[in-house]
Amino acid sequence: MKNRLQINWDHFLANYWQKKPVILRKAFPDFIDPITPEELAGLAMEEELDSRIVTNKNGVWDAKFGPFTSYDKLGDSNWSLLVQAVDHWHQEAATIVEPFKVIPQWQFEDLMISYATKGAGVGPHIDNYDVFIIQGQGKRRWRVGDRNENYKQFNAHKALLHVEDYEPIIDEVMTAGDILYIPIGFPHNGESLNESLSYSVGFRTQTSQDLLSNFADYVIDNLPRGIFYQDPDLKLPADPYQLQQYELTKLQDQMIALIKDETLFNDWFGKHITQPMHELNIVPIDLPYQLAEFIARLQAGDLLYKVPSIRILKVGNNGYIHGEKINLPIDLINKLCTQQTVNHQDIRDNEIAMLDLINRGYWYFEDED
Repeated sequence: MKNRLQINWDHFLANYWQKKPVILRKAFPDFIDPITPEELAGLAMEEELDSRIVTNKNGVWDAKFGPFTSYDKLGDSNWSLLVQAVDHWHQEAATIVEPFKVIPQWQFEDLMISYATKGAGVGPHIDNYDVFIIQGQGKRRWRVGDRNENYKQFNAHKALLHVEDYEPIIDEVMTAGDILYIPIGFPHNGESLNESLSYSVGFRTQTSQDLLSNFADYVIDNLPRGIFYQDPDLKLPADPYQLQQYELTKLQDQMIALIKDETLFNDWFGKHITQPMHELNIVPIDLPYQLAEFIARLQAGDLLYKVPSIRILKVGNNGYIHGEKINLPIDLINKLCTQQTVNHQDIRDNEIAMLDLINRGYWYFEDED
């Protein structure tokens, strides 16, 4: 890996993580951009990637969404190109994410890369996630405000939610290798001082409301027999129109028992949290491998490569990938989580289960890339 991150993680977590923003100067010493603006522009022409161009011409904000076919009429200032989940599609860019894999990976979202011309940015806004913004080529000025639930937000454009003016607690210029960490809820605004690239490593969790809604759907699908309220010790109440406190408590306990069911909850969360947040570069094999052919390649020394940014996680003693439970022993799942490649020795005695993952396109032999 060309770029090596220098962060004291214990100090960072104790003093900054989800507490306050900070600029980490030269956290990537001698930073080398893993992608060129031309390569990024090429990715934004692909249907599978989420991309947008944000412009601010004469104080008028605009946003257009890809895929794009041309950049000829944009000029040389006040526009930026943003591409989501580049780590799924560009192997060299994906190396930027590797040093951040010490943070719980179920919270990791993606690597967004921004190319900006002089004067460009997306305007002052507040994100609903934690982000590490790594400065590549060029310079950007960042102004970050303090967290305040009373900030007023407004649409500068239907696709751009901006925040009112705020007093900056950080007002600094970033150069190559600097990192700006911004926790959820802090307003910020970056303006490119010249042609520049920046890399945003985002960590996002869902709201409790969204999680509860998804869990309810899972329960409906996986517990087809209804669980009904019953009260065999019922005594006639003084007022039959008044719900009794013990009845409300009994209803609450009945619902909470579903969440407290460890097997049910863990299986739901493993399947839910490994669903991809963006399209993945997964190409199922046209002619699926037969077991004998698959084993022969492994015995010949061929390595299996993991698709970049595939979501594979462990919940309890089970592994989950792409919304499904993996029928593999935990020691092998540990290797699949942490290693970019596996060999025949790694998967010995589990070739049949691995064959299914290969044929789905989650791992591949090098000559299939």
